[in-house]
Amino acid sequence: MKCTVIFFLLVTMMTFNLEAQTDARYSGAYQCHLKKSAAKNHPMARESEDSVAPHTFDVIKYTLNLNIWHCFQSPYPKDFSANVKIDFRADSALGSIKLNASVFSLQIDSVKLAGVSFTHSSDTLYITLDHTYQAGQEAEVMIWYHHKNVVDDAFYASGGMIFTDCEPEGARHWFPCWDKPSDKALAELTAKVPANVKLGSNGHLADSTLKGDTLSYHWISAENVATYLMVMSAEVNYKLDIIYWHKLSNPYDSIPIRFYYNPNEDPSEIESLIDSMTTYYSRKWCEHPFEKNGFATLNDLFAWGGMENQTLTSLCPGCWDVDMVSHEFAHQWYGDMITCGTWADIWLNEGFATWSECFWLESSGGYQDYLSRVQSFASQYLSGNPGWAISNPDWAIHTPSVDILFDWEITYCKGACVLHQLRYVLGDSLFFQVLRTYCADTNYKFRSATISDFNHEVNSVTGQDYTWFFNEWIYEPNHPDYYNTYDFKDLGGGNWQVDFNTIQTQANPPFFKMPLPLKIHFTDNTDTLITVSNDFNDQAYLWVFNKQPQTFTFDPDGEIVLKQSTTIVGIPGIQDQNGITLDQNIPNPASLQTSISFRMDKPAEIRLDILNTLGIVVKQPLNGRQESGSHSVEVDCSDLPSGMYYYRLSTHDFSCIKKMVISN
Repeated sequence: MKCTVIFFLLVTMMTFNLEAQTDARYSGAYQCHLKKSAAKNHPMARESEDSVAPHTFDVIKYTLNLNIWHCFQSPYPKDFSANVKIDFRADSALGSIKLNASVFSLQIDSVKLAGVSFTHSSDTLYITLDHTYQAGQEAEVMIWYHHKNVVDDAFYASGGMIFTDCEPEGARHWFPCWDKPSDKALAELTAKVPANVKLGSNGHLADSTLKGDTLSYHWISAENVATYLMVMSAEVNYKLDIIYWHKLSNPYDSIPIRFYYNPNEDPSEIESLIDSMTTYYSRKWCEHPFEKNGFATLNDLFAWGGMENQTLTSLCPGCWDVDMVSHEFAHQWYGDMITCGTWADIWLNEGFATWSECFWLESSGGYQDYLSRVQSFASQYLSGNPGWAISNPDWAIHTPSVDILFDWEITYCKGACVLHQLRYVLGDSLFFQVLRTYCADTNYKFRSATISDFNHEVNSVTGQDYTWFFNEWIYEPNHPDYYNTYDFKDLGGGNWQVDFNTIQTQANPPFFKMPLPLKIHFTDNTDTLITVSNDFNDQAYLWVFNKQPQTFTFDPDGEIVLKQSTTIVGIPGIQDQNGITLDQNIPNPASLQTSISFRMDKPAEIRLDILNTLGIVVKQPLNGRQESGSHSVEVDCSDLPSGMYYYRLSTHDFSCIKKMVISN
């Protein structure tokens, strides 16, 4: 019968749609995830009462001097001597400061200037100051230290190459600092290397001085940088190309984009498109914010992906891949210029960069190429959702493991899709106005921001409160599962009524508010597009038209990518020529019990079966002769696991199937 055919078509279409999506695991975002989540021994914050205590000072600047000359000589040791001067401002009365400094990696030799004594334990450097500084007063401490010859997954030295890699909290392994993303500071770095070494770092190259066989590189960052984004990348006989991008605000001015690469690599494809990529991002968000930028490929110790160090992105060897570069380069705006305030705000970094990778495809392939990539990320999320929220407030205090922080399905895939859905909800005009305003806001530009800050920016630009959007998509897990029914009714006189009902059947959370796009196609080959506000569960709508509807489509363009849905004919019931009508069960979703109603014009032998999604009968509430009239069967659901089921009403010549959901 017709109802049975619909059932099997639904199952077939749902399977096909899942398999038809492009595999997002070829993306730059996936390579980024592999790199960051694979760092199983990555230096994490060993949280203690001291490290989670309120931060009572603001770092103004780090001035680093390092002698890493012999790290380039066989057998390539990892130890070096260094000093760092830290300028800071007291937030309140301050007689001592606490810094992050790994006991495993660093040996503290002495402190000077405002520091008069120190202790070093539990990865924390405690410095007693020369007197109590009042709020607003500035001071500086000088710390002499050396790095031990240890493998710490932050400072790497091998085969004539050194590099640093610090996310989330590895900077403490190569210099004492306040190693949290909320306290960004200026940075100045001088490093001594052999004369045949090229070394890149943050900011601009102020000078390089050759003295005998020693070359001293002097890099200065004119803009604040988070400690995890501070970097050195250097190699014997590094190749170097420099491309100049001319500013939109002043075409006579330009910034260098430096390409450091290994012998036998070819970065020419990226060099040829970096100008257009910089222009595209600059026009959509804000002009490229830094005085220089660049990329550096590393060695096999940096096996996958990239790391968006401020103005010098690290790439795996030979990884001059367009998707990877579009992802990592977008971080210069989202992650570097504006840095996540805490690790609970990682969506502002990875969600935005992954979305930007899709957005770059739009520059050449149009909106459909963009949406196809977004949908591929959604498919990855839906097939592997681990079931936690994008942001957990506890992560602001206790840094999670890299497996959680850089989870593929949540941080990258769902993160990008949520930003796309914000674009859908706001519309392009408001959405890009939000991004431009956010990037230009001096409260966040070259500073840190939280998700609530971005929420505030959305509200301010739009003049509406979108906190509901952030609450359900960022702070709640999972996604909606829509069970939709519709019906066409001939009202006579050429008028037709369209009924639509939508129920969300997921258990946690029970409801997602969203605008729902619908398309009705008519027999005169015209379409009507309707967007309705879905404000509560089990919501019904109706429209009257003066022409005959032919088909009804829920979310015709697939804009709500984070969902599962089924849409069937089913209002107010289904009736065959024998006069049997089957209604939707109530309540649906069901919990401990539900009621299934049907009507019969004449007596018949009736069988009512409950089936699981494999088509196996799991319960038979009714089997026997029923008289004509209305009937209601109470079904005990308490012994059935939560999930989707079907119920089938059948006689010897009639069968009809409808969907039901159990949520215990």
